Amino acid sequence: MHEMALSRGLVDLIVERAAAEQVTQVTRVFLEIGALSHVAPEAITFCFDVVSRGTVAEGAKLEIARPPGRAWCAGCAREITIAARDEPCPECGGHGWMVTGGEELRVTELEVS
Repeated sequence: MHEMALSRGLVDLIVERAAAEQVTQVTRVFLEIGALSHVAPEAITFCFDVVSRGTVAEGAKLEIARPPGRAWCAGCAREITIAARDEPCPECGGHGWMVTGGEELRVTELEVS
């Protein structure tokens, strides 16, 4: 499960940032997990709870936003929204598109006490 490694990296990032800002407790973590990222939000939540034990992020609530997949379609020269990589363009039905968004996994904000 790659979500465990991703969660470990996430907690490491939070701990590092908290130390730099002299924060002793992180209460909420705001994440963006793109719809095309191949990351399961439920697994991240479970793994985060496990790997954050004993850190400044222990007990922090995850707030997860799910930006949609976006792509540029060469067939109709439009930016489109897609839910999966194997979907045809909703405008022209073609598959000649390139992903431009929705693959992100990033921390956007930390709430601290």
